[in-house]
Amino acid sequence: MSEVRPAVSDVDVDLAQLFGSLLRNWLRILVVAVVVAAGAFLLMSMATPLYRAETRILIESRESVYTRPSTGNADADRPLLDEEGIASQVEVISSADILRDVARKLDLASLEEFGGTGQRSTLGNLLVLVGLRSDASQAPTEERVLQAMNEKLVVYRVERSRVIVVQFSSEDPKLAAAVPNAIADAYIAVQEAAKRASNSEATDWLEPEIADLRQRVREAEARVADYRAKADLMVVGQGNSLLATQQLSELSTDLSRVRANRSAAEGRASAIRAALDSGERVDTLADVLNAPLVQRLRERQVQIEADLANLSASLLNNHPRIRALNAQLAETDQQLRQEVQKVLASLETEVSTAQAREQQLIADLNTLKAESARAGEDEVELRALEREATAQRALLESYLTRYREAASRADRNYLPADARIFSRATPPFKAYFPKPLPIMIAAFVATILVVAVVLMLRELFSGRAMRPATGSFEPVEQVVMPVVEPELSDEAEAETAEEVTDEDEPEEVRVERPADELSIDAAADRLVASGAVRAIFVSPEGDEAAATSVMVARAVCDAGLRVLFLDLTVSGAASSSMLESSRYPGITNLLASEAQFADVIRGDLYSDCHVIPVGTADAEKAMRAADRLPIIMASLTTAYDMVVVECGPTDAHGISRVVDEGAEVLVSVIEPDDEAVADIAADLAANGYEHVHMVTPVGHILPPAPEGRSAA
Repeated sequence: MSEVRPAVSDVDVDLAQLFGSLLRNWLRILVVAVVVAAGAFLLMSMATPLYRAETRILIESRESVYTRPSTGNADADRPLLDEEGIASQVEVISSADILRDVARKLDLASLEEFGGTGQRSTLGNLLVLVGLRSDASQAPTEERVLQAMNEKLVVYRVERSRVIVVQFSSEDPKLAAAVPNAIADAYIAVQEAAKRASNSEATDWLEPEIADLRQRVREAEARVADYRAKADLMVVGQGNSLLATQQLSELSTDLSRVRANRSAAEGRASAIRAALDSGERVDTLADVLNAPLVQRLRERQVQIEADLANLSASLLNNHPRIRALNAQLAETDQQLRQEVQKVLASLETEVSTAQAREQQLIADLNTLKAESARAGEDEVELRALEREATAQRALLESYLTRYREAASRADRNYLPADARIFSRATPPFKAYFPKPLPIMIAAFVATILVVAVVLMLRELFSGRAMRPATGSFEPVEQVVMPVVEPELSDEAEAETAEEVTDEDEPEEVRVERPADELSIDAAADRLVASGAVRAIFVSPEGDEAAATSVMVARAVCDAGLRVLFLDLTVSGAASSSMLESSRYPGITNLLASEAQFADVIRGDLYSDCHVIPVGTADAEKAMRAADRLPIIMASLTTAYDMVVVECGPTDAHGISRVVDEGAEVLVSVIEPDDEAVADIAADLAANGYEHVHMVTPVGHILPPAPEGRSAA
């Protein structure tokens, strides 16, 4: 007979078996770790102790405010170097020239520690013989010493600071302190020597430059003087203005003054003339009253008018004295008008004179304008020559100042390095290597980890820690071969019967299947009323019962919900009745990352329901990505009101990946008395699925289908 079972195409790691191997071999692990730790302790006890000391150097400006060059500015107090500059100084400190000077000063070549004698250890000789190390004894002594110093020297910059640390390790604590101190001193000396060399080069360069500049300044100033004399550009007054410009300014001032006087004289003459023409009194005008004769005539006129008024009170108008006073008054008025005419003539003469002066000034001004324009053109060339001479003079003065400062520093030998040693190394009293206890603990822990990993790998490669994986799409036919039992005697049969009787028989689990079975419409109404987002169908009777989920999906879709039907059966018979072809890409292609959602979702031929068929991808490849199924289900649940999943003849474990809190589990039933239905119901109940409903398609009227096809 044949039976359809899930295929075992992959294996899982049995963690219990894997870690159980560690518990079974704990004594072996502990013994190996103790032996390795003891060996590490012995090696560290025999190792030569090493001592480490360090010197710290601060990169800063050593110039004071009193000795800083006058050409400096406020930026001189800022940090000298950036991060790249400090890193460059680290390389300078560890350069071969400085190390070579320190090695000569401390005579490191005579010490065996630095390979100066050329002797090698037994291990070193063995490595040279097998070719794993070059023969250092063939190299020059100086190179061997430098290589040993580089191996023991560590120079680094303290993070986010301008401090450089020089570390050195040695077997001698005094030498461990002497070497970094000597390196720091040599670095300071190198910096000072570099400054002295730079200062000397600057003075050597400035001296001929200053001589050339002096000659160029002299020639530039001579060109300015010659051009000024040739162009007759004399400089007078304040602001170094030219003579023509100064005269033009003065003439403009005189012309403005003459025009103002002329306008004033014309105004006064017009006022007197208007008063004479209208017969008004003119003795009230300022120019008339200021005339001395007019003042006397006015006084006499006032006296005559007073006498006439006195006599008019006692004498008649024809009295000789009255007539004589009237005659004198008329004569005085006549003389007064004549004097006013003279004042008017004087003002008119003044106006004429001012006009003539104005015309002369205008002519002179035009002449000076032409002269000033010519002088302005010449002045442009003169200013260019003066700027050249000024620039040459300023450069000469700057070079002279720098040369004097550089020469004075060279004479007094004051060139401090831009670094100082603020922490010198002292001989350490405690070795930093070896440290037996930490190394022994580290060796113990590392050995335990390594041995544990080796044991677990051995367990994995041997296959003892592997177990078959569950779940697949492909069925495997398990053929049960008939067993031919040998004939037994009566006594043997009796013994066999007794053995069978004595064995414990497993208890049979009986789960009562619900007596009420839902129809297609009742199941659809129940799903819609409950608000379920997933309907999980199990069809223990095979593909014929799988048509139940298709009918329910169509009924729910007809109720107005957006429904997606997902076919997870092996044969794909459920979805093939809803599509034109069974070779469309589906859920297996989606799991195998061979298609997208838009490629696998299609429309049902008989309703508005959407369908995802089984697909065409390799089932084993799809099952390796079975962990993605819950993610895919969550995405579909978000996009649709309900997702109907047909799982085929599976069990409670098979539907675990597609069941969530809002899911309803239903069993498709055609023959209620089928043993497979009872087994599925018992399995679901045993695994916690309490509210499982039986749905039967019996009595459901199928929609009309195209010729040659079934609607289900």
